[in-house]
Amino acid sequence: MLETTLILALTKAATLVFGALLTGLSWRAYRRTRAPALRALSVGIAIVTAGAVAGGVLHQFVEIPLAVAVGVQSVFTATGFAVLTYSLYADGASESHRDRVHERPDRAP
Repeated sequence: MLETTLILALTKAATLVFGALLTGLSWRAYRRTRAPALRALSVGIAIVTAGAVAGGVLHQFVEIPLAVAVGVQSVFTATGFAVLTYSLYADGASESHRDRVHERPDRAP
């Protein structure tokens, strides 16, 4: 039991670290470009990360049954993936990117 708890704690910690890093980098990219797709990307990653951490916290510290904690995490994950999917379809090109695409010499007018 202790080994399982330690493994879960380590994987949740890694999820938090890398999720926070990805969220921060994508938010920085959004602030630089103002591309809605990057904003949605950062929100989606943040939701998935928050769900992973919330599931672990609920089970370990609030003593919610594991099945309920996994259910909560799954709702966050599904919601985050929906936002990530939206980010692929959002009008994400900034004006400067659109201008560069239209100015490329290899494209016919």
